[in-house]
Amino acid sequence: MTVSPNDSSLPSSPRGKSRASATNRPTSTPTARNPPQLPTPLETALLAVYPILLTFGTLFSILSPQTRAAPYDASGQSHVQASAPSYFARKDNLFNVIFVKRGWGWITAAFVVLLLTHPSLGSVTRKVKAAIRWGLVTAWWVLVTQWCFGPPVIDRGFRFTGGKCEGAVVRVAEGKPDRADVLTAVACRASGGKWMGGHDISGHVFLLVLGSWFLLQEMAWIAARAWFEGRRDDRCIVMGDGAVKSAGVEAERVEGEELAKEQGLGLGGKFVVAVIGLCWWMLLMTAIYFHTWFEKLTGLLVALLGIYPIYVLPRWIPALRQIIGLPGI
Repeated sequence: MTVSPNDSSLPSSPRGKSRASATNRPTSTPTARNPPQLPTPLETALLAVYPILLTFGTLFSILSPQTRAAPYDASGQSHVQASAPSYFARKDNLFNVIFVKRGWGWITAAFVVLLLTHPSLGSVTRKVKAAIRWGLVTAWWVLVTQWCFGPPVIDRGFRFTGGKCEGAVVRVAEGKPDRADVLTAVACRASGGKWMGGHDISGHVFLLVLGSWFLLQEMAWIAARAWFEGRRDDRCIVMGDGAVKSAGVEAERVEGEELAKEQGLGLGGKFVVAVIGLCWWMLLMTAIYFHTWFEKLTGLLVALLGIYPIYVLPRWIPALRQIIGLPGI
């Protein structure tokens, strides 16, 4: 009897079954990792808060008839105080005097309380590396706003773009004060002059962006790791051998993390949230009532320039990560 090779009555070959099953087996696609050189999607969404606040505030100041009609003092980067369109447009408002003018003190205080009270930071290693990150962020704040081997970056930029201390020049010629004393905005105003003519990077925007993002980074990843056991951590890191892995592979397990789930934010976390909220509110007020749009933009960019090397660069440079670590790791 001749048998057709397609006769369905014959038993199928085991090899044929294996081929068929191999063909029909669903193939798994590897999960795409976030590039270590870039912020995560969550970080990108949070970073978008800053340009959104600045853009909204700038548009509000242009479209609001009351704000637009109020006289503006270019040398003071604010509205004339006697006719300020809002309480928050006055430089002597309590939020500006007590909070923003002492901004880095509040930011540091919130960080210290978080560092000393939150169970997830019970590890000495985590405390030390968090303190190093604070030191680096603080160093950037000092260089930009206080001292950079002489005048700070903001004042150097102002003079580089043609700015000078007007009104104190005559007094310099008379021998008081010395010419070196008017190289900074603070010294200029103290000598009775006006800091005019150059591009003035917004120190308020710089401080509020840098400080709030620092606190957000230090708190959010710790909370996410404690509450969600790292499942919400989409940071990726480059290992010593060049492999790209989830940041969780280097996470140090801390006894206090179980307690942190029950405690929630705790005293330190609530303090941090309050300071971040005030930073965002005063950033919006600054966007509406103070500085030009370009001064606010450069304040934002200079702050981001200090953030990237501390919170993103270590993810793809293992040697740097060993020194300053990552929040929550």
